[in-house]
Amino acid sequence: MKVLIIKLGYSETLDPEIGTFPSLGDIMRTTVILNCFEYDHVTWLTDKSAYPLLKDNPLINRLLFLDMFSVMQLQEERFDVAINLEKVPGMCALANKISAWSKRGFRLDPEFGEAQAFDGSQEALRVYTNFDVKRKAEKTWQEVLFDMIGKEWHGEGYILGYKPQSAPESDVGLNYQIGKKWPSKAWHGWDDLYRVLKEKGLYVSWQAGQNNLTDYMEWINRCDMIVTHDSLGLHLAIALGKKVVALFGPTAPQEVYLYGQGVAIRPSNGDFACLPCLKPKCHKQQSCMDTITVETVYGEIERGLKGEWTGSQHDEAVGYTR
Repeated sequence: MKVLIIKLGYSETLDPEIGTFPSLGDIMRTTVILNCFEYDHVTWLTDKSAYPLLKDNPLINRLLFLDMFSVMQLQEERFDVAINLEKVPGMCALANKISAWSKRGFRLDPEFGEAQAFDGSQEALRVYTNFDVKRKAEKTWQEVLFDMIGKEWHGEGYILGYKPQSAPESDVGLNYQIGKKWPSKAWHGWDDLYRVLKEKGLYVSWQAGQNNLTDYMEWINRCDMIVTHDSLGLHLAIALGKKVVALFGPTAPQEVYLYGQGVAIRPSNGDFACLPCLKPKCHKQQSCMDTITVETVYGEIERGLKGEWTGSQHDEAVGYTR
């Protein structure tokens, strides 16, 4: 079977926003659907910036980058299945023109020039473009993606072609930087956490390789555990089999499956009926992220390093619950 996947990261599949910079984390976690096409010929159309993420992926037969030539080529080919996970109108228009027996994901509504759903993806479009419904959704990202392509998720994981070049050398890695898109994810306890970890005799390393994706993946691989906000680093750490302490605030932790590799720490219960707000900027006097204490984070790091996490089916959650 010949399969086409369109995922550039310009629009997050489960988020109504469309940006100008690719969301590499969104691309990374989309690799989970490759498990459905293990014995098929898969073409993946993406942005050039995602090359290190998808390079040498054993389940991608052909990797194409978005340009005029790849678009012209794809419109002349025939596929058995075409899956468009971009809500960018131009990509939806391309999906309309692709010749395929079956189409999933998003198409272009020619009347209004906006994304609509192919058969099977209507529920995903309705739920994840409706703010109130999205806040209350309980399905993981993986479950929703599999629903969109007419499959059932049974715990399949991310597929990463990158092969680590070195062995772990740090006990804990602090994945502290946040992108420009989500300043509301910032946590201000990193320096204090570093001091506590050093006092406990742990070998700690700060996030490295920010300007080179390959170096960034190698830094993650050199750590036994990653402490991180909801980010590309979180998904890479999962894909590389690392223990994870994930800090959540404005985004929905129930959407992220940790595969029994860690815990999701949420803001302490308080005056935060807005959670998850799904907003890139916080206008409260106190950010929900600032209620996450260093003591709580260190406690989970200690438990994880001792192997005391239970790794339950839906992973552990510490702190605020709706």
